[in-house]
Formats: sequence, structure tokens, C-alpha cells
Amino acid sequence: DTLATVRLNGRVAGKADNMFRTWEFDAKSLLRVGENTIEITFEAPAPYLRAKDAQRRLPAWSVGDHRTFDGGWLRKEPASFGWDWGPKLTSSGIWRDISLVAYSTARLEDVLVQQDHETAGRVDVTVRLTAEETMRATLAATVRLAFYGESVAEATVTLVGGSGEAVLRVEHPHLWWPHGMGPQPLYDLTVTLCGPSGETLDVDAKRIGLRTLRLDRHPDAWGESFQFVANGIPFFAKGANWIPADSFVSRTTRADYGRLLGDAAAANMNMLRVWGGGTYESDAFYALCDELGLCVWQDFMFSCGAYPTFDEAFMANVRAEVEDNVRRLRHHASLALWCGNNELEQGLVDDAWTDRTMSWEDYSRLFDALIPEVVARLDPQRDYWPSSPHTPVGDRRDFNNPDSGDAHLWNVWHGKMPFEWYRTCTHRFNSEFGFQSFPEPKTVATYTEPQDRNITSYIMEHHQRSGIGNTTIMTYLLEWFRLPIGFENTLWLSQILQGMAIKYAVEHWRRGMPRGMGTLYWQLNDCWPVASWSS
Repeated sequence: DTLATVRLNGRVAGKADNMFRTWEFDAKSLLRVGENTIEITFEAPAPYLRAKDAQRRLPAWSVGDHRTFDGGWLRKEPASFGWDWGPKLTSSGIWRDISLVAYSTARLEDVLVQQDHETAGRVDVTVRLTAEETMRATLAATVRLAFYGESVAEATVTLVGGSGEAVLRVEHPHLWWPHGMGPQPLYDLTVTLCGPSGETLDVDAKRIGLRTLRLDRHPDAWGESFQFVANGIPFFAKGANWIPADSFVSRTTRADYGRLLGDAAAANMNMLRVWGGGTYESDAFYALCDELGLCVWQDFMFSCGAYPTFDEAFMANVRAEVEDNVRRLRHHASLALWCGNNELEQGLVDDAWTDRTMSWEDYSRLFDALIPEVVARLDPQRDYWPSSPHTPVGDRRDFNNPDSGDAHLWNVWHGKMPFEWYRTCTHRFNSEFGFQSFPEPKTVATYTEPQDRNITSYIMEHHQRSGIGNTTIMTYLLEWFRLPIGFENTLWLSQILQGMAIKYAVEHWRRGMPRGMGTLYWQLNDCWPVASWSS
């Protein structure tokens, strides 16, 4: 994370410039018998981005009070440059594991799992695998599917040209369901690559759920539907947007994920949107979503700014990033949708490049061509959506059209409309909307001294990154309630107010089924103690 030079024993092994990729360098010629030294030198992102912006500034929103850079030139967590709920703490360093991989003959390069549910009472699981070979050899692979330790199906395939395919038939399958619709049984899939003498060369293990999970769009009485369908049954997507759980993402543990995701399931959610200004989450996040039945709307990491898609090196870098993450995440039962970006179609794209927009031509190179091509090739049984929000029927610029697609509805918070405004909304799927509150007293106590405990103090306003924030909370609060007595009562009452705002919207949209089939509020969690839209 993000600009780095990797040296082995003083010699350059490779360079990195993308936080979201898996970087692999051939180390054999650089290693020596005995002790070896790895050295990683990081280059600060800020000087790099200043130099790139001096060459060509890319249009973006909100660079200033709460963002140091839009970061479009650099494949790095956008929120690390600040957001309207988080600090400007731009990180550099090692954020995921480093490993030294040694192999002879061959190793597993790719394992694609697909499912056929066409025949009632059974599922056919097709496993396509590819091996990377270092020499000509007779290779075979054993593919085994187990349920709670008991083998369900097994096949052995001989690889031809490094590739092979096995089909496992599962009779009387235990189907995986979104939370609230049924259980979440998971099968253990193990692929063992064997050499000419039957020796084990490599092993890949995954946990999969047997299910179909698709986005259904069809013409109906109100326009075009936007609904998720699990095992043939449409369901109302109810949940929230997920941001990085810590300003320093490497500190987030499995226990942290377990607490936050467990709370989401306990609140009867069945979907979370991993927002495109953060990171592709850790394997632990998706594994827990599988176990809890929390479907994942997965944004690619592009948000609220333009990107240099005219630059071929940038596009090659992004292609590798997309391929890495699709391959890593595609086997998860919880993964419901790939989405190209967050809010670029919400006023950041036009006919030509300007100081406020990128061109539709250059936008389409990435979000209508490159990314969907990779998804279709590497994850053909999962749907792709170019942007959130996006209107697929009629004028694409009409990004919150109520008749089709998804919508981001901010007329209450940013537009100062009353809560009752939500009852005028008939959108097909609401993937963002929200209202702020202050944190509870014990949280505020961690960043204030007693003399700071006033809504208008410098410290309280510093822990509010939305420019209209504290004033907006208090304005709505006084429209609904009498003035609270004391600081702590004000904090608590702001949370009751936030709950009312969300309730007004959610109850209306739930009543509107099947016209509207989803509501994901902004936002589930925070990355530091702050007044925000987080619940």
C-alpha cells in the first residue's frame, strides 16, 4: 500500500503501484543459501499525486475540506485521502500477507466453480482448473466435495495442456439461502493437483454454497424490475452500505468483522453493499457473510471521481486488479453482484472532458467494456451493474429514474426535505440514503475533555466531516422534539431522530413491494469516532 520497491538481498525484485493487486515477483535468481533479506521501500502517495495532478487534474467531487486528493491517478483506497465521515490519514505500508512460494513441476493457477440447478433435486458442480507448469509432465487433479466432513462427490481428471474439468453430481443438495429465507449450509471443495507419480503438488480448498443468486430485470407494470432472486425466489434486499471498519485497514481482525456482521444479521439484514471508496475486503469478511447469509453487493474500487482510462498503463493495471479480485471472491455463496463504481454516473460523466466531468467514451472503456468483459469471462454466473446509481432504460443521465435501476436518494439530508418526502419515492431499489446522528456519550468521551462537550465546540465540529452536519441534525431535531436538557440527552435524542428518519423511508419502501425490492441505507459502520450516517 501503494507505491513500493521490493528488494531481495539488495537487488530489485519488483515494483508495486496498486494496493488492490496481488503482486508476484520471480525471486529464484535473487535468493541465496542461508539468510536472506527482504527490504520494501515506500514512496509517499502525496508527492506522486501532486506531480500527476500538475500534469493533468482529473475531475472529482469534494476535494478540499475533507479530502486531500481525489486519487484518480493512483490505485489506492479512496477513503484514505479522507471522506465526509472519516479523517485524512493517508496510509502506506504492508497491509496483507507476504509469502515465499516454492514449487516444482506445476502449481494450481486457476479454479473456477460453476453450478447447474436445472434438474430438480440435484446440483451439478463443474470445476474448471488450470495449472501453471514448469516442465512437461503428466498431471492429474482430484476434486472432492464434502459436507460436514462426509464425502458427497469426487472425481479425478487428467490435465491436457495444463487444463481440466471435473463435474460433481450432488443428489439431494442442501441449498444455501440469504439470511431469513433458510439455512446457510456450506460444502468443502478440495482440488488436489498430482504429479506423474501421484505425488501432491498443490492443493486449493474453498467453501461453497449451492444456490442460484441473480439480479432479475424484466419489464413490468412500473417499468423494469430490479430484484434479487435466490433459488428462484425473489426477495426484498434489506441492509446497509459497508465502509472500511478502521482508518488503518490492516488492524481489522476477524473478531471485528464478526461483531459488525453478526450485528447486521441480528438486525435481520440480508445484504450489505461493499462501497467503492474503500477496499476489496479480506477473505474473512466474505467467509463470515457466507456463514451468516449476508448477500454482498460488491463495488469495484472506483468512487466519486474521474479516472485516466485514456492511459493504457493505467488500464492494464486495472485489468490485473479486476482479474485478481474476481478470481479471489467469485466462489463465495454470499456474492450477489459486481458493480463498476460508486456515483460516477451521478453528474461526473458527460459528452466531453471538462473540469467537472470525464467523457462517456472514456468512461465506457472501463465500466462498459473492460470490467464487464473480465466478469463475463471469469465469473459468468454472476451479474454486473456498471454504476450505482444507474438507470438502464432511457436517458442514462437520469440516474435516479424511479422506473428502473437503482437510486441514491439524498433529498432529505443534503436537500433538507422533510422525512415525509420519502413517502413520495417509488424507486425500484434504493442503494443509498441516510441521516446522521451523534455518537453515544461513551464514544464522545473518548475524544473530548469535559469543556469540549458542547455541540458547537471545536472538537465536536472537528469530529463532523459533513460541512452541513451538526446544524442539519439540530434543525431536524428541533422540528420533531423539544430542546433536550443537557449534552448527553442531545446525543441520545439525535440517535432517536436518525432512527425515525430511516424508519420513515424503510417502512414506506417495504410497503411498496414488489415495485421496490431493496433498501440499503448509508451506512452500517464507522472507521473512527465521528458524527456520521452510521448506525
